[in-house]
Amino acid sequence: KPIGFNAIVEKSNKRYQDAMRQWVEIALEEGIRFFVTSLGNPQWVVRAAEQVGGVVYHDVTDARFATKAMDAGVRGLICVNNRAGGHAGKLSAEKLYEDLSRCGLPLVAAGGIGDGEGFRLALEQGYAGVQMGTRFIATTECKAHEDYKKAIVDADSSSIVLSEKITGVPVAVIMNDYVRAVGTKAGPLARLMLKHNRMKHWMRSFYMLKSAWKLKRDERRSGGYDVYWQAGKSVDSVTAIVPAGAVVRECASAFRDWRNAQAPRETR
Repeated sequence: KPIGFNAIVEKSNKRYQDAMRQWVEIALEEGIRFFVTSLGNPQWVVRAAEQVGGVVYHDVTDARFATKAMDAGVRGLICVNNRAGGHAGKLSAEKLYEDLSRCGLPLVAAGGIGDGEGFRLALEQGYAGVQMGTRFIATTECKAHEDYKKAIVDADSSSIVLSEKITGVPVAVIMNDYVRAVGTKAGPLARLMLKHNRMKHWMRSFYMLKSAWKLKRDERRSGGYDVYWQAGKSVDSVTAIVPAGAVVRECASAFRDWRNAQAPRETR
């Protein structure tokens, strides 16, 4: 089936940036034509994809970033709200749609959606579709550790906190003993560096390398890991580990119900 590619275009690590350019080239060679970009300027991905008829959507958290993404030539916007996992936004799904609905591009809701009901609600708000991450981690096909999947099933939205100590940018994670022990706020020196135009890239690189090292160390020691688990507030609707197909079918059913409800209005 058609698949897409997620390209993180943040510039904090040149080595990673060079690798990402190679991965995008390979993806294009293999026939991938849909890309989602995040954490940086997507223009180089847009240019590469457009040469072969590809399409790029970009993660945005507010109108300012949406304008930059549109200037770079993206064809759609992934609207990351304040209920998202990973690098969550600050605005609600409703406020984001209100602010970005005049952009003239397809808007995709990202954050807090984990079932058909949430999908239908996003469509009713006006979104063209949804992006779901947390829900698909807790599926049988996902290669994440079973401890991670269980943590998502057991969590609720009150368990989700923002930590600055993973990438230097607030990341939504499940509160556990490790997160509680190390805290969620960057120290005074790190905070100063994160505000500096150049030094923020060094500080982010340090945080990311440190987080990756801790994950690998913990996995070697225990066969699993319990340092931190990224997740969004959609954990409220994730009650079991199920096949990915079941998630898709539930959303497809919700879409059909929504479309049928629209039919009388369109007739009128």
